Amino acid sequence: MSFVEYNDFIQDGDVAIVYLGHDSLMPVKVQQGAQTQTRFGAIRHSTDLIGHRYGSKVTCSKGGWVQVLHPTPELWTVCLPHRTQILYTTDIATITMMLELKPGSVVCESGTGSGSLSHAILRTIAPTGHLHTVEFHQQRAEKVAEEFKEHRVDHLVTVRNQDVCKDGFGVSGVADAVFLDIPSPWEAVKHAKAALKRHGGRVCSFSPCIEQVQKTCEALADQGFEEISPMEVLLRVHDVRNIYLPLPDFGPESFAQTEPDAQQQAPNHASVTLKTTTPPREIPGHTGYLTFATKPRT
Repeated sequence: MSFVEYNDFIQDGDVAIVYLGHDSLMPVKVQQGAQTQTRFGAIRHSTDLIGHRYGSKVTCSKGGWVQVLHPTPELWTVCLPHRTQILYTTDIATITMMLELKPGSVVCESGTGSGSLSHAILRTIAPTGHLHTVEFHQQRAEKVAEEFKEHRVDHLVTVRNQDVCKDGFGVSGVADAVFLDIPSPWEAVKHAKAALKRHGGRVCSFSPCIEQVQKTCEALADQGFEEISPMEVLLRVHDVRNIYLPLPDFGPESFAQTEPDAQQQAPNHASVTLKTTTPPREIPGHTGYLTFATKPRT
């Protein structure tokens, strides 16, 4: 099992994702002889998990069943233990696209936090890329380093416990992209520029407040960055509902020629059922602002 490679069968030592239904997920460290308690009863790792295919249904001791899924960055984002506020898939997808990440890319990140974005970056840059991630808090840095090892991606990442605003990323002139998720990103812009390769590169800053965005844009401009572009990503989910439209009157024999399903769906042979979507009236989905910029080629 690895977060960047797929295996068919569950093995001892894997981190599996157990789906409990109703969008409820929990991570499980698979260990020989261990058990995991769920609301449907116990899951016995030796007999119920190890050797079974990922995606299998597992019957618990109380008779209910769960589904065991292979870990992915998206599933990990939903069920990871929160040590900080995290980024979710809507923002993560935009970040990986706008930073132009690909296999082999070298990325610098600060702060690491709970590792939600880190796992998505690692999958994107595998198998030959590398992530240099900086976390100010010592315990969080140690914990995320343990998780990278458990998830078998530690060969793709270097975790540093330091203050990026004072000490930088610990590397210079190697990064294709830099990501900042810290309270004062404008103080780290010069270090981001130093970490990027000479031929250019992209930088992204995530900030919840527009005042932070303004200061960051000023710092990026002062350091010579170009194409400075703040944006906000909002998820807009449309509701699907049925509507009834009256059938046109083409005479007494017209309805006999319509589809049988339409006849069944049309009350009193006067209307037909169609599905349509309606946008939400409100979108209470602000997470933060993403500010992108490009280092000019030198």
